[in-house]
Amino acid sequence: MACIAVVHAFFVATQRSIELAGGRTNVGALDFAEQIRLSFAIVWRIGILMFATSCTVLAAGCGSLAPLFMLGLDGMAFDQLTDPGKFWSAAIAALILLMIVDAECNDGAVSLFRAAKALARRSLWIGSAMVALGLVYIVLGWGQGYVRGAIWSFWQTSSSSQQIKNLIYFVFIFSFATLRLWVTLLILTYGLKQSYIRGASASGASSARP
Repeated sequence: MACIAVVHAFFVATQRSIELAGGRTNVGALDFAEQIRLSFAIVWRIGILMFATSCTVLAAGCGSLAPLFMLGLDGMAFDQLTDPGKFWSAAIAALILLMIVDAECNDGAVSLFRAAKALARRSLWIGSAMVALGLVYIVLGWGQGYVRGAIWSFWQTSSSSQQIKNLIYFVFIFSFATLRLWVTLLILTYGLKQSYIRGASASGASSARP
């Protein structure tokens, strides 16, 4: 349920992010039930991908890293445990964005394979955006860790009521989750936009050659 909630929040923010990048989308026209259906369709496909990747890493002898590949969805909204995990979450976020865009073009039909093909086709710009996002996740992790330590110290030393402490912790979690989702979408949407612009430019240049 937590994964569906994260993907649904990602889904809702996608519309604003695409519009900010100068694009158009009908994602916002879907009702809540349809958004939940698409979120669930994305989650189980991404879940299979994460499980298969974890098993592959485990079979390769990297048992300590294998469980981290099951946290790809969580890493979009919450701090991942390792730097490789942060880049894995960036890759998962890119796939989800491409699945949403692809579903809009195919009457709501979700396909991981079509999204993977789009990722390969637009690998230069989307891949660059994924690397940039992974680096941003690392920086956000440092900042989030610092704030988390300050809140932990407050919990241990403050005489405030438990309700106040819980409220502060909730605001901390919600604020960083919101920030991470927006940063994720803004970076990936920019990369996606550039892939369309540069791709169109390259196609135009090719057709103009004698």
